[in-house]
Amino acid sequence: MPINHAIQIYKTGGPEVIELNKISFPSPKPDEILISLTYNIYGTSVDTYFRRGIYPVTQFPYTLGAELAGKVLALPTSEEVLNDKEYKSHNLKVGDNVVARHTSGFSRYRAVPWTQVAPLPEGVSTRLAAAACISGLTALTFLKEAYTVKPNDWILIHAAAGGFGIQATQLAKKFGARVIGTVSTPEKASLAKQHGADYVINHTRENVVEKVLEFTGGAGVQAVYDGVGKDTQVPWDDNFSLIARKGTIVSLGNASGVVPPFSPLKLVTKNLKLCRPTVNTYLVTPEERLSHIPEYFNYLAEGSVKVVIHKEYPFSAEGVRQAQEDLMSRGTVGKLLIKIRND
Repeated sequence: MPINHAIQIYKTGGPEVIELNKISFPSPKPDEILISLTYNIYGTSVDTYFRRGIYPVTQFPYTLGAELAGKVLALPTSEEVLNDKEYKSHNLKVGDNVVARHTSGFSRYRAVPWTQVAPLPEGVSTRLAAAACISGLTALTFLKEAYTVKPNDWILIHAAAGGFGIQATQLAKKFGARVIGTVSTPEKASLAKQHGADYVINHTRENVVEKVLEFTGGAGVQAVYDGVGKDTQVPWDDNFSLIARKGTIVSLGNASGVVPPFSPLKLVTKNLKLCRPTVNTYLVTPEERLSHIPEYFNYLAEGSVKVVIHKEYPFSAEGVRQAQEDLMSRGTVGKLLIKIRND
């Protein structure tokens, strides 16, 4: 039986708590798909939240990772699953390339519930899928459900050169919106522009509130997508100054820390909406999965949405530690990949 390894933590703390450990080979449940992984993704901050204790870990050792791609080694054995309409529509076979959204994914082999697995269309490699899956599906669902982006809307995307920001910018433009992005360097400004941003604000040199109101003729933006959190590209409270009446603030991450508590009365002056969604709670029903997932991968396959890969790291404790440190430095652009084996 092949040897399995996983990236784990035995306690919360700094990057030094990350270890590479030998673990047992998975024994799939009847409704699970066994996957031989080729890539994991490190383009989101979720694992840093678990490692630091921002998100609770209920049991140690805890295996990190939430996004993975690889080849199918074994299919479900449950008759109920095999006869399920959604499962049958995937037409999965052993050897097919797939991507999966599941916790504890940083291992060489992983058994995943079939509802969390999606087949890859021709032309989309496991490398590309790993880099694109969660940020792309997050962007698509947030731009369609957290706030439904419409033609001619003004949209503000903080950290527009990050993994989510690049995907959200391209999709917002595809849906007909006018996009303003915030960045911290001229290089990131150029990258955001390359991926469709109409206006880019360097928050280290310019007043974001003033520039947003200038671009929008004083009206403000219909929606803000904020993935940075407490010490965002502008102070958190400034989001309330630059948003339009009846606008929506979408808080989607804690990269710089958790947003401080505030009174709901803050929403009253402009009749604002505020939401804190997660992608997995938008992909619960078969109808939601069969709508959003193929739509995004079709955009990816046709090349209308592109992915920026910052760097590949080795599947080792040192590699993952470095990936976390690089990600938290906020000096990266696009996605960070952990390479497990050749695609």
